[in-house]
Amino acid sequence: MAKLWGGRFESESSKLLEDFNASIGFDWQMWREDIEGSRAHAKMLKNIGILTQDELDSIMGGLDTIATMIESGEFVFSNSDEDIHMAIESKLTQLIGESGKKLHTARSRNDQVALDFRLFSLRANKSLRDSILALMQTLLTIAKDHTHTIMPGMTHLQHAQPVSLAFHIVAWCCSLQRDVQRFQDSFIRNNFSSLGSGALAGTPYGNDREFVAKELGFSAPTLNAMDSVSDRDFALDLLYDIAMLMMHISRISEELVLWSSVEFGFITLSDAYSTGSSIMPQKKNPDVPELLRGKSGRSFGNLMALLSVMKSLPLAYNKDTQEDKENVFDSVHTAKISLQILKECLATTTFHTQNMRKMATKGHLSATDLADFLVRECGIPFRDSHHITGKVVAYAEKKGVDISTLTQQELQSIDSRIKDGASAVLDIESSMEARNSLGGTASAQTLAQIASLEAFITQAKSAME
Repeated sequence: MAKLWGGRFESESSKLLEDFNASIGFDWQMWREDIEGSRAHAKMLKNIGILTQDELDSIMGGLDTIATMIESGEFVFSNSDEDIHMAIESKLTQLIGESGKKLHTARSRNDQVALDFRLFSLRANKSLRDSILALMQTLLTIAKDHTHTIMPGMTHLQHAQPVSLAFHIVAWCCSLQRDVQRFQDSFIRNNFSSLGSGALAGTPYGNDREFVAKELGFSAPTLNAMDSVSDRDFALDLLYDIAMLMMHISRISEELVLWSSVEFGFITLSDAYSTGSSIMPQKKNPDVPELLRGKSGRSFGNLMALLSVMKSLPLAYNKDTQEDKENVFDSVHTAKISLQILKECLATTTFHTQNMRKMATKGHLSATDLADFLVRECGIPFRDSHHITGKVVAYAEKKGVDISTLTQQELQSIDSRIKDGASAVLDIESSMEARNSLGGTASAQTLAQIASLEAFITQAKSAME
């Protein structure tokens, strides 16, 4: 079959070139965007006098037929068509004849693919935001039940201070909130239509680019035609946003892996989201969070791959840019399924609150509370208070107990300046509730944080409607 661009060529392309050059094997995924862009372009061509009403009607009917064929699986994609744009245009011409040949007037594959890919990326952006918000809501539902569930807060993976499970979960949500905001910012920055830029320098047809942008739901047309066909910042923004999201998912997953171990015993993952060993019958492996950790590396690689493609490209369009889509398609798919399975995995997880509390009574988590008491109630400078508390910890270590179990008499035997009431601040629940500053782990503060995040979710959902 003759190529749509083959007029100046005297011989056929080699089969090897055809296979090497084709992108139809993956860019077919943008068929909806391509048909939508073609509909808007056809309406614009009618408005500026290139198409008659009958021709417009014929094109619209043909595009509807093609959409139905693709959805039903009847449409046959072939490498000879090179890409989704030529595949659809060729089929349209077969279906409706000469009118189909007019559709490509006043546009190039350069601005066409830039439009399709941008539409795909922006829709993936919104879909991913919706999935992140759903994960956040699942986490907050769990958190509401655990504002008084005490567990060890850690630094350097060592016991540090007592916190609530809800507080820890809210910390996860805060990172996801930033992810949503990052996607929101990227969407606003990239919500511009490239169609009508032509190959690189605009067109002589008087395209109404504002009409097309409005028809497709963009904020406005892009400013410069050369930049429009060259720009893949929108794809890089999406890949970066996904990489950041997957990094956060990986950190959550790492803690789930730790918490599910015998050494921690904080959670049990449901059988629905666990696997076993082929040789050890007793094993129940946390494969979901482990695989989520691994998926983050895949997403980082996709970002670096496209950065590497784009770093040395001169303006305007270059064939190298064909290498932009597979990385994005892969990262979008990876992020979508990762968000879905993490949400379901968490919703079916059992939290062992007694084990968490038991672990919170190890490691002298309320030591800082004693130091603060010495400053606040005994008038001792903090550095001296720190030293005295260290001696109290050393005493508890030698006795083989946690500092929270020491009596007032024992404390005063270590240093007579320790006033009555010191033993009360060593209670781990009192220690948690004492941190009632803005952003702290006290139950009242955690509930306020939950309410703030729920308000954010409502607002973010409304902004996408």
